[in-house]
Amino acid sequence: MEREEQNKQTMRSSTTLINEEEQRERLGELVLGFLERDLQPSCQLACLETIRILSRDKNNVAPFITHTAMQTLSRHAGIAISHGNVDCEGSVVLVPFAENPDLEIIVEALKSICNICLHNKVAVQVGQDLQLIVGIAERLKQCGEDQWNHYVRFFDLRLMFLLTAQRVAMRTQLLRELRGVSLLSNHLDATLGLCWPDTFEVGRAGVEVDPDSEEPSELPPLSREKIERAMEILKILFNITYDANRREVDEEEAAAFRHLGAILRHCLMSSADAQDDTEEFHSHSLNLLGNLPLSCLDVLLMPKVQQGSIEYMGVNMDAVDMLLEYMEKRLDRGKKLKETMLPSLNLLTESARIHRETRKFLRMKVLPPLRDVKNLPEVGNALRNKLVRLMTNIDTDVKNCAAEFLFVLCKESVSRFIKYTGYGNAAGLLAARGLLRGGGNPGVYSEDEDSDTEEYREAKSQINPVTGRVEDEQPNPMEGMTEEQKELEAMKLVNMFDKLSRSNIIQPMMLGIDGSMTQMNSGDLRRMRDQIPQGQQLHLQTQLRLEPQQQEHKKEQQDQQQQQGSGSEDEGEVE
Repeated sequence: MEREEQNKQTMRSSTTLINEEEQRERLGELVLGFLERDLQPSCQLACLETIRILSRDKNNVAPFITHTAMQTLSRHAGIAISHGNVDCEGSVVLVPFAENPDLEIIVEALKSICNICLHNKVAVQVGQDLQLIVGIAERLKQCGEDQWNHYVRFFDLRLMFLLTAQRVAMRTQLLRELRGVSLLSNHLDATLGLCWPDTFEVGRAGVEVDPDSEEPSELPPLSREKIERAMEILKILFNITYDANRREVDEEEAAAFRHLGAILRHCLMSSADAQDDTEEFHSHSLNLLGNLPLSCLDVLLMPKVQQGSIEYMGVNMDAVDMLLEYMEKRLDRGKKLKETMLPSLNLLTESARIHRETRKFLRMKVLPPLRDVKNLPEVGNALRNKLVRLMTNIDTDVKNCAAEFLFVLCKESVSRFIKYTGYGNAAGLLAARGLLRGGGNPGVYSEDEDSDTEEYREAKSQINPVTGRVEDEQPNPMEGMTEEQKELEAMKLVNMFDKLSRSNIIQPMMLGIDGSMTQMNSGDLRRMRDQIPQGQQLHLQTQLRLEPQQQEHKKEQQDQQQQQGSGSEDEGEVE
């Protein structure tokens, strides 16, 4: 009886749920029908608020994903497109169909479309068919006009981000047809209120800099509204430039990217009212900087050196120092290193690779002349120690990026890399590059002066290259053993390795001619045997055939012979 009652209750709940879903779907259809009529603005606003609330649930968006419904909503948002105009060449000009000057109605319609596109991929495809991104782009061109408030601008950008994040075709359209980099760079410029004292030097309009002050001039924090809009712009730019550093760019694109890079440098040097907003703002700026072509990163060093700036070799290093500080903070937190730290570390690596001044500045900060030769390279709180610890991180990407950064700072010199990290820590990168034998092409780098300290020179001969430090003297484990005993111990080790290899627990490896590790096969073993002198080769073959138990038996016999005094001590030794 109890079970039957539970089944009935479940059926009643399911029926109620189905009825509620049907009622919500019916309500959505009704309010859409009302929006087709000529209603008062207050009634339109009520209908759009209802759609916004319904569209929060992904199960309620079915009535709103048709072409008719999306067209109605986009018309109320002021981003619907009319194909009525034709230019002088006969091509269709897409212009926004703006019939609603009521900002509240526009905002509610934009919120509804954002919810629908977030929850349903069909709606995104409909948005692509209706050319919504063109309507948004047309309104973004009016960024200097005061008729659009913060909410209209913000949700315009949010909708553009959602569309470009989910459709490659819309990313390409925004980048190519609508000249998205220049369009959004100009919008970011207007949002932050920038001025341009020089071609690639950015300032804040209305902010005066005291040329006589020895302290670095601090920009006033940006308001929450400006930060929110700026971060949406940065996210859209990231979407459309994701492959910019992996393809060839023409002169026009390079100029647009350099202009954007100068703005991003200003973003890195700016702050928000709240610390969390500042960190998120800087994170988006760094992510986008990593997309720019490497040849455009020189704009980070172009501003003139002023009072209070960090100068190195006559170059303004404020941005580079900020990047290094940002990276170390994320490293110290130790959380989600791949997402939070790698963008800045990769950016520093590539900047150091192509800019001599940047590399030398970073080397001075990260790899100062080596004085501590008694501790392991990974022990300590210096930035070098922290990065060396990362070289054995369980995350392969984190490990490789940390090693690559230090390798570039060492001018891709194997000996210098081992000097600062130890051979054990460096082996992973060297093996991947085929440099375990040393040598290799160090790349195109300038000459540096000798940076060896007196402490390092004195201890250099005593430093263990594997650990990278001076080791305490250890007792010789073979002291007091005869040559035959040493050889027997060696053969025990050979047999243990052989057993592990036959059980597929380990795979014997050898260093190839190209410096990379390769698997050993029977042919490699035969070649190694052929290289052994004939007398030792015969003895080795005999020993390899012996099982461990036979070796123990032979050793016992030899011990008994020595105790009986048979023969001289030399008779038991192998020639």
